[in-house]
Amino acid sequence: MEPPSNGRVPLAGGGNSYGGIVNELFVEGPTDSSPSIASSSSLTTPPSAISGGVSSIPSDYPPSTSSMPVIEDFMIRDEDNNSSFQGGGMTSPIGSNAPGVSMSMARPNGLTTISGVFAPVALSMFSVLLFMRMGFVVGQLGFLMTVVQLIMAYAIVMLTVLSLCAISSNGAIEGGGVYYMISRSLGPEFGGAIGVLFFIANVFSCALYVSGFTEALIQNLGQGQIPDSPLYRFFYAVAVCIVLLIICLLGSGIFAKTALATFVIISVCYSTFLLSVFFVAPFDVPIPKANTHAYLTLSNASDPGSPLVPDFDQTITGRYSSFSFTSLGENLWANYTMDYTTEKPTDFALMFAIIFSGVTGLMAGANMSGELARPSVSIPRGTVQAVFTTLCIYILTAFLMAATSTRDLLQNDYTVMMDTNFSRWPILIGIFSTTLFSSMSNLIGSSRVLSRLAQDKLFGILLKPASIEIGNANPVVSVIIAWGAVIGVLMIGAMNKIAKLTSIFFLLSYMGVNIACLALELTSAPNFRPTFKYFSWQTCAGGVICTATMMLVIDASMSAISVLTLLILIIILHYQAPAGSWGSISQALIYHQVRKYLLLLDSRKEHVKYWRPQILLLVSRPASACNLMDFVNDLKKSGLYVIGHVKKGRMDADGRGADPLQQVSAYWLTLVDYLKLKAFLEVTMTENIRTGIQQLIRLSGLGAMKPNTVVMGMYEEKPGETTLDASKLLKDLRKCKIERTEVVEYFTATDYMPRELNGTLDRLSSLDYVACMRDILHMNKNLCIARHMHKLDKDAISRGWNGQRRCIDVWPVDLAKPGETGLGWDNSSLFLLQLSCILSMSSRWRSSCRLRVFICVNSLQDMHRREKQLKELLDTLRIQAESVVVPWDHVVCHAPQDPRAELSSTYVRAFNDMVRQYSSDAALCFLSLPAPPEEETDRYLDRLRLLSNNLPPTLLVHGLTSVISTAL
Repeated sequence: MEPPSNGRVPLAGGGNSYGGIVNELFVEGPTDSSPSIASSSSLTTPPSAISGGVSSIPSDYPPSTSSMPVIEDFMIRDEDNNSSFQGGGMTSPIGSNAPGVSMSMARPNGLTTISGVFAPVALSMFSVLLFMRMGFVVGQLGFLMTVVQLIMAYAIVMLTVLSLCAISSNGAIEGGGVYYMISRSLGPEFGGAIGVLFFIANVFSCALYVSGFTEALIQNLGQGQIPDSPLYRFFYAVAVCIVLLIICLLGSGIFAKTALATFVIISVCYSTFLLSVFFVAPFDVPIPKANTHAYLTLSNASDPGSPLVPDFDQTITGRYSSFSFTSLGENLWANYTMDYTTEKPTDFALMFAIIFSGVTGLMAGANMSGELARPSVSIPRGTVQAVFTTLCIYILTAFLMAATSTRDLLQNDYTVMMDTNFSRWPILIGIFSTTLFSSMSNLIGSSRVLSRLAQDKLFGILLKPASIEIGNANPVVSVIIAWGAVIGVLMIGAMNKIAKLTSIFFLLSYMGVNIACLALELTSAPNFRPTFKYFSWQTCAGGVICTATMMLVIDASMSAISVLTLLILIIILHYQAPAGSWGSISQALIYHQVRKYLLLLDSRKEHVKYWRPQILLLVSRPASACNLMDFVNDLKKSGLYVIGHVKKGRMDADGRGADPLQQVSAYWLTLVDYLKLKAFLEVTMTENIRTGIQQLIRLSGLGAMKPNTVVMGMYEEKPGETTLDASKLLKDLRKCKIERTEVVEYFTATDYMPRELNGTLDRLSSLDYVACMRDILHMNKNLCIARHMHKLDKDAISRGWNGQRRCIDVWPVDLAKPGETGLGWDNSSLFLLQLSCILSMSSRWRSSCRLRVFICVNSLQDMHRREKQLKELLDTLRIQAESVVVPWDHVVCHAPQDPRAELSSTYVRAFNDMVRQYSSDAALCFLSLPAPPEEETDRYLDRLRLLSNNLPPTLLVHGLTSVISTAL
């Protein structure tokens, strides 16, 4: 059967039996475990970073010393002649940072599909439902409704099985089973939390099975000959656990042989039931005395109102009819009565819970993933075959039960299969075998999960002993710890109370598998190519919904407690667990959603009401620009923030053919993380710095998310002092591989710092700097020049000044047009006001600073009128600020008469003196930036420095676009 071109095939198949369907579910599988892609990125980078400038690449900089990843040793087995090819370590030709392809080594001595997956899953799904509950289920539901509920339960299970098969056939699988699959798909936090709950569920389940085994043993074999008390039952349970411990310590080989032997035993026991159907003559079966409700009679036969009391002297029977269509017809439809063990009425939901709890052992094979010869083939194939096998057996059993026993017998005798068999012993042995093996499967499964949790170091040294293995990777310490946990649960007791919690924990793990597969399918990751094709995102989503529904059906309050426990574990692991090298599906989901929404974000639909700053900060020396980078992080107001850096050089300058920027980016990204900046990084390389800045302005961002504002540091006559210090960086960055001291050394290295002017002009020249300013404005970007940011001390700002809040001072004065000051507000002045308002709204500035807006007037007569106009403007723009009117006759008298004339130094100095008089104690000053000229660049820069001399941290702003709206 060929799958359709879309790679998904509906869950239906040809063939005359379930085996035919199972075989069609698989494409031609590999002969070995599928290869996994392992990324190795060990970056060591050289020193190197723009107060609008550039850093140079030393020609003698040594190449990276990081070791190249290699293709690990692998073995490809030939299934036909059992020959093998042994491969050595091959060096990757891609480069020092190229990912390696890790071929998982086949396990020639591993478990087969039958012994490692099919038998454990089939035995776990049979449990006690087959031998002790099926007759009662048929008596309550009738044959037809039993089949319906079996199909419903198996449909829910099958949805999870499909997800399990898809994940397990997508690559090489190691030990850990469900935890390994979820953690490698959803990341260490979610996977580790599910792994812990799955371990606890297996421990609880093992204790439940051991307790049930002990009780059945005493009730059926003791017959009063052996002591029976809670203490004795605990000792019997410990003895059973010791047997289980010995088998598990002997390794997976003994477990597989035990599974096969148990499967054969149960098959023989079940065959005796089939023979009894046709060879045992009809007879009356006594109702067991444990069913006290059936023996209730009136304490006074002559008084109908007398209380009911059990009368065990009478004999009550139910008819075993052998195979009869009459009995089948009577048992077709539902007839709900009461569960005599709990004395509670039965209904559809209760019976479904009984059926579903008996068929949830589908992870028994996945738990042995580390011991399987070909886990990516065996887990899907063995699990699906076991599911279809057990479904057919259950339907056959329900049919035969309905056709051989009367309704009264089925409803009042849990052990009807045992009581109607030609001998009780085969059925009793079947009950003991399924219970004992299920407990052993839970014990060995919990130990494998615990061992993988320890190997992944999610809980640090707490689980380190559990990672110890001996022999053929047998985690003996994990087995002993799991065994001790089972003993602890047996000591606590209260089995009935933890039964529901166990089922919910298992369902949570099943939900995790479905969520993992759903996430992988929705992200459309190219490397998600499972060989198992019979699944889709709809089946995964259905599995999530069904498992969640079943959790609520079992117990809503317990489900809430379980989910809360899961969330707490996720939070703990988020802050505690080391960074995993296997990747996280969250990154793929984020990428998928971001790409989708970026395509929906249309720059042609932008509106001034929703304008926000999208800033490109040009940085040359981060060692002297840390305060500036942190300041812009506050200024962006949830907008785009890009840090741009231009390196001067050529790709082939050193003759190595490697991209030098790849080595530089690792340190830049680490610095951004240590400074806790919400910024993207763009680094480019050109032989001309101006060209590189143009590249950054044009190409930074993506789609409609592109910078609309460019920030540069002031061009100083001498390079600024280094302010980068390890004490200013975050002390601990959990997922960072580069220490903060190493980052500081890198950015303050001698070769990285720009040299003084020596004829080679390693720094950006003043001519090019002003040309870059003009380029920014020509490309319709708002321009900001920052100065004195090394004085910015946020700790001092938060403390205040003499107990008072500091000020953010705004001076919207266009020095080139002094006559228009205060009369009208152009785009540049409004942009200046908008940026200052955004900064004052930032969480770190709002509580410690207040906004002041200064307006300059030429005469005292206009002061009140101008102040009133300013307040009305601020109210209209909904900006909370203090308005200050300042006379500046002594300043404007030095202004040139021609607006196109150059600003005189006397005029600029007088304005600077006035600003210092009012804003010397301000936390930050916003000033208008005069437009850059075509010529006289050095004199222009001198005027800018004179304008901002001896001021607090200052931002010179020149805006072009409309950024403020008064519309609703």
